[in-house]
Amino acid sequence: MEKIFLLLVLFEIKHFLADYPMQNEYMLGKFKDGKDFILPLVAHSLAHAAFTFGIAFAFTFSLKMASLLSLADFVIHFGMDRIKAGKKYLGRFKSLGAKEFPLASDIQKRHNRYFWWSLCFDQMVHHLTHYVLIACIVFLV
Repeated sequence: MEKIFLLLVLFEIKHFLADYPMQNEYMLGKFKDGKDFILPLVAHSLAHAAFTFGIAFAFTFSLKMASLLSLADFVIHFGMDRIKAGKKYLGRFKSLGAKEFPLASDIQKRHNRYFWWSLCFDQMVHHLTHYVLIACIVFLV
């Protein structure tokens, strides 16, 4: 039980570090159109994968397991962040600030709601991914 709790904390710290302090201006290029998003999103997803590799290896001492789990995290993070950022997908919804909200049209307010739902969905997918990774570390080793 202590191992699971520790892994939950470590994956939350990993998520915070890779998604906020470490996500630089280049990585924010994941919001670009066309294929220009690919390399910035690869860089961002690699940061997540590197942390996952470190955590998984520290708990399993298995290069194979750590590599597989970090690859899974990379693929899922890349896919979810593209869905969240892509203007053809959930990235078409925009957030309204407090000053903009009272003046917004019904369509803008609906988009604001969908923006927050999209962001929450993205975070849920990342957390569920961590739970599966933790289950693999705890139960498959």
